[in-house]
Amino acid sequence: MDRTASTQPIAAPVHHGPDGTPYYLTPAPPLTAPPALYHPAAPAPVHYGPTLAPTAVYLPAPPPVAEPAPARDPWPARLLAGGVALGAGGLGVGYAVQAVAAAAGSIGGLAALGVGAYALAKTTGGNGGRGGGQGAVNVHVNVTNRNR
Repeated sequence: MDRTASTQPIAAPVHHGPDGTPYYLTPAPPLTAPPALYHPAAPAPVHYGPTLAPTAVYLPAPPPVAEPAPARDPWPARLLAGGVALGAGGLGVGYAVQAVAAAAGSIGGLAALGVGAYALAKTTGGNGGRGGGQGAVNVHVNVTNRNR
């Protein structure tokens, strides 16, 4: 059956978008001329000038960049930063002194324990006197009384 000879209108197909909006697709109108292919225009030739040796190319020095001067001296910020730095330094020194004192106390305590242990080791004798249990001591006493 030939559909081109039909007199009934053809219903346009409907395409629905992501939000549900209907889009009616109609057939394209007939072309009045054959389609032409797109050919971009040729780029214009670029003239670079005379070629130079790489050693002959010198770039100009960049202009000096002037630092903008502050509108006023930020002395409160500098004072605050200095105070924070001094406070942090003081805390650091305090912690360092505390650590040194703790280490000195520990070393002193260990030295005292060592001296005490040495003293106990040297005086563990049965006679309780000096000499540390090295035996009896010979004592010779000569007493004369002339008034008798």
